[in-house]
Amino acid sequence: MNNKSQLTGISLVIGGARSGKSRFGERLALSLNENPLYIATAEIHDKEMQDRIDLHRQDRDERWTTLEEPLNIAPIITRHSTADETILLDCLTLWLSNLMGQGMDIEKETATLCQTLEKYQGNIILVANEVGQGIVPDNALARQFRDHAGRLNQSIAQIADNVISMVAGLPMIAKKNGIATYGDYL
Repeated sequence: MNNKSQLTGISLVIGGARSGKSRFGERLALSLNENPLYIATAEIHDKEMQDRIDLHRQDRDERWTTLEEPLNIAPIITRHSTADETILLDCLTLWLSNLMGQGMDIEKETATLCQTLEKYQGNIILVANEVGQGIVPDNALARQFRDHAGRLNQSIAQIADNVISMVAGLPMIAKKNGIATYGDYL
């Protein structure tokens, strides 16, 4: 990536597990701002998740300001809505899981987030997992999660200036500066 990225505004970085989403998001954020804000949505429920969070923390140096918030991300985004701010939110999928775990209204929370993003004045990179490319889950809760995640990702992609799909550590630009790269085939 160049010293100054051309991927400004709202960027959705999406991909499967271990596709390089977070690392790309971090590099993008640092290319836009020397001192980005990192909003972490993960919650520690077991040792394996603690180890994952510790690794992510180790990847970030003193240039980062980190806020850990599992649910109420829209107010943080609003508070940091200035033209010179860059936020990396990692990740939307864990945020969704947290919302579902609390029995919150997913559609309402998604709408609030989208409204907040549409008003945001700086650069924001949102990391999300693509969970809909596998088999159909065998239980209702997993299917509900997959469906919510797909709708959330589509909502964010619609308002995003840029959508980057990560495949095996490689960024594939699906939308840049508000224009989908697939063209107008329909």
